[in-house]
Amino acid sequence: MSDYILALDQGTTSSRAILFDAAGQIAASAGQELPQIYPQAGWVEHDPNAIWQSQHECIQAVLRKAAVAPEQIAAIGIANQRETSLAWQRSTSEPLCNAIVWQCRRTASRCQELEAQGLAEMVRQKTGLVLDAYFSGPKFEWILQNVPRARELAARNDLCLGTVDSWLIANLTGHAQHVTDPTNASRTMLYDIHAREWDEDMLALFGIPRAALPRVVPSSGFIENTDPAVFGAAVPIAGIAGDQQAALFGQTCWQPGHAKNTYGTGCFLLSHTGEHATPSRSGLLTTVAASSHRTAYALEGSVFVAGAAIQWLRDKMGVIATAAESEELARQVHDSGGVFVVPAFTGLGTPYWDPNARGSILGLTLGSTKAHIVRATLESIALQTRDVVQTMQQESGAALQELRADGGAVANALLMQTQADLLGIPVVVPSITETTALGAAYLAGLGVGFWPDTETVKTQWRVAHRYEPQISADERESRYATWQRAVERARDWAAN
Repeated sequence: MSDYILALDQGTTSSRAILFDAAGQIAASAGQELPQIYPQAGWVEHDPNAIWQSQHECIQAVLRKAAVAPEQIAAIGIANQRETSLAWQRSTSEPLCNAIVWQCRRTASRCQELEAQGLAEMVRQKTGLVLDAYFSGPKFEWILQNVPRARELAARNDLCLGTVDSWLIANLTGHAQHVTDPTNASRTMLYDIHAREWDEDMLALFGIPRAALPRVVPSSGFIENTDPAVFGAAVPIAGIAGDQQAALFGQTCWQPGHAKNTYGTGCFLLSHTGEHATPSRSGLLTTVAASSHRTAYALEGSVFVAGAAIQWLRDKMGVIATAAESEELARQVHDSGGVFVVPAFTGLGTPYWDPNARGSILGLTLGSTKAHIVRATLESIALQTRDVVQTMQQESGAALQELRADGGAVANALLMQTQADLLGIPVVVPSITETTALGAAYLAGLGVGFWPDTETVKTQWRVAHRYEPQISADERESRYATWQRAVERARDWAAN
């Protein structure tokens, strides 16, 4: 009897494995932190073998914790950090270099060069993306141009280029499959989101050999069985989605206008737009949404640094000992005391798309304390989200009625209340906050019939907390106007 779905949630700072039962409840979970590598300013990398090893160990740990045999797993669903780019030798399965993480800015000048050539509109029309170092295509180009043997292997069809989902599936299947899904493909800047295929013009622009790229398969449905040597049984892999699209699916945001924000390393706000791709002129991204049975799209706003700013306070500044301590310390003061933190450590995303912005702390006085700085850092997460929501509402002409929230930072009640205050709409936290993993589980479970249909899945979504706005509109707009002044002072700092 297959009693569970196993969801793999491979993120920027951690790998996780979560077992879900037929009621969509968590039976057990296991996680490991993933080390970050910073070779030089603006560069961010991961060890590909560490990605796989940490994910594999999480699988083993969750099965031991739950006393579950592999034969009890109906299917595996995968959610992954998007845009992070890897290269490995097809015949040996050996990585050629460290993974280039989505936060890495090494290709910023290349993107600016292409924009100066007037190519931004072509890129936007085909891929729904802006020309930014965030995406995989320029990273793959950099690998081909700078990593020894990459071009040689590509010439003899012995090179695999892929995102983290492709790398995990390759390892899970004993390197029998090199695949991805449309949600991950749509983040590469190489995929035509309208034709739903790799685009020859984009491949030519970046010099990417099509043979090195993965085959694109549906987000939900049987893909391949795992190699029994991996964890003791041949288990179907039946769900794939980039982490943010997985969270949108896990939040059951399946109708136009439904929106969620995931508070993780960054913040990613997606609003479902239905079966038609909605173009953006205001710095939003048009992206493929995960679906179990039909074509679907979303508009997305991207905040590069959210939880990573709290991690910075902990690991680099030593201001707090744990992430949870940030709320306790911030509550020691009534407000930020006029301090504003702009955490543009890797540039700014929506709506600015400024790779040269850098982190700043403004408004300091002799009375400023670490509590004020911590509170301002938390508020910066909510203020960046306000940037995204305001852009979405201006572009669509329709106001959001509520924002569904998930990710690790939803445990911070002060942040969630601040978010509702600064948006002026309710922020809703579901009972299962691991919605990224849950979305991957739902895609896999629907793909093998573990759940019969989406209506069954929809009945499992429950509200745990609903945060209502508690400040006046005047205070809300005053705080936001000051934030915008602070952002202007952080922009274009590293241009030279």
